[in-house]
Amino acid sequence: MKNAILLILLSSFLAGCIYADVQRPLGTEFNKTELGSKVGESSNKSLLWLVAWGDAGTKSAATNGNITVIRHADVRIFSVLFGLYSQSTTIVYGD
Repeated sequence: MKNAILLILLSSFLAGCIYADVQRPLGTEFNKTELGSKVGESSNKSLLWLVAWGDAGTKSAATNGNITVIRHADVRIFSVLFGLYSQSTTIVYGD
């Protein structure tokens, strides 16, 4: 019984530590969300917790998608082995 409880506690604390790939919205107002006809993305990456590169800003994502009016934005987080490699991508939608 104690082993089962310990296993449940450990799995809840370590969820997503080996592999995680999640996407969530950056905004909280969804009453009248319009995505628009264009999509742009920008990313930054890090490796071994030592080096990081890239620009995951909304301006960079809008420029990459040829977007002048941003209507909605999401962020996607990808991580492997406690963050040994991770990538954060900003996704913007608009016109």
